[in-house]
Parts: sequence; structure tokens; C-alpha cells
Amino acid sequence: MQLSLLTALNEERAARRAAVVVTALESGEQRLVKIADVAGDELRAALEKRLRSGRSGTEETAGGTFFLTVFVPPPRLVVTGAVHISQELAPMAARLGYDVTIIDPRTAFATPERFAGVRLLAEWPDKALPDLKIDAHTAFCALTHDPKIDDPALMHALARGCFYIGALGSKKTHAARLERLQSKGASNMLLSRIHAPIGLDIGAVSPAEIAVSILAEITARLRLGSEYEK
Repeated sequence: MQLSLLTALNEERAARRAAVVVTALESGEQRLVKIADVAGDELRAALEKRLRSGRSGTEETAGGTFFLTVFVPPPRLVVTGAVHISQELAPMAARLGYDVTIIDPRTAFATPERFAGVRLLAEWPDKALPDLKIDAHTAFCALTHDPKIDDPALMHALARGCFYIGALGSKKTHAARLERLQSKGASNMLLSRIHAPIGLDIGAVSPAEIAVSILAEITARLRLGSEYEK
């Protein structure tokens, strides 16, 4: 790999931006495709497929055979609400490779005893979230049912382009939530990105089942991208 290509790749990785090194197997020529340039690339379909799976591999195309080496930042899960669902969700997500952070200013809930081994921030979201630098490789879940906690966190997640944003609550609760967020300046297009009621509709009733439904929906959004529709 040429030094200039390696330098550019390392810059993308340091900034937590996905990238793909495309190697033409016949000639050995290599080039770097940054995530921002995928849509305009001649290998767009193959690149998008590989980025969704996170796996490198060989692609046969009309223009030749290429090996696509994929570099995708490790996914993160940020949750507002140190609730029962979060207690089930955090270890499940960790087993799937997510770096998990729980945020809740309510110190009666946000205790190390309830979330052993999990990064726990007993702070208000408007203080905690900026330092986390959440991004397009972050899934965000609002689980408190408290607008004072969830609403500013949702606005931050929407602004940062998280690949998945979900919020707990009934359709009626979510309708009221949308009105509040609209009053804060969020557009209908932006608000349509919120998955609510959160999780796949599998009839979940217990905290563990709800956690499974949430992770299933996050996985669908991560692996299927825009092809996934709630």
C-alpha cells in the first residue's frame, strides 16, 4: 500500500469515518474510497453491500475483479435511561460488539451495582453527550419516558446523524413527543428517522424481550441500511 493511501486511510479511521481500499486484482492498483464518495463511485452497489456487512471480500464486476478491504469504526450504543430495559440491553449489545454508554442524571437509577462493567454517566444529556462525540456509527435509544431527559438527547442524536434512533413509548406518547421536538426546530423529515415505538413488533412484554426487539431493529438498520423500513 502506498504511503499516501495509508496516510489518508489512517485519517479516516482516526475520525471514525468508514472507508474501503479497492484493489484491482489483475493490475494490483489500489485506491481509497471514503464514505462520502461511495454514492458517486462506479462500484457503489458492491461498496454499499460490503460496508453494511462490515466484511471484506472479492467482487466480480463488469469492469474486472476487485478485492474490497473494509474499514468500519466499531459501533456504539448510547442510551438515556438507567432502567430495567437498559439493564438487559447493555450486556446483549456488548456481546454484539457495541461500546455501550448509559446516561441518566437520576442517581437512584444510575448506580454501578445495577450496571456492572458498563460505562455509566450520572449526568444530564446536554452535559454528557457533547463529550461522547456520537456519530453515524452510533445507535441511540431514549428509554426514560421523561421529556426533560429524552428530548434534548434525541435532538442531539438527530443532529449528529446516528444510524439508528429509537424512543420508548406508545404511538400517543410519540405523537406528543414529535410536537415538542417540532417546537424545538426539528423538521418532519428529520423526525421521521426516530423509530417509535422502539423495537420490532414481536409482542415483547418483559424488559429482556423488549431489549431483544430493540437490538433486532438496530441490527436491521445497521445491516440493511436504507433497505430496512419499519
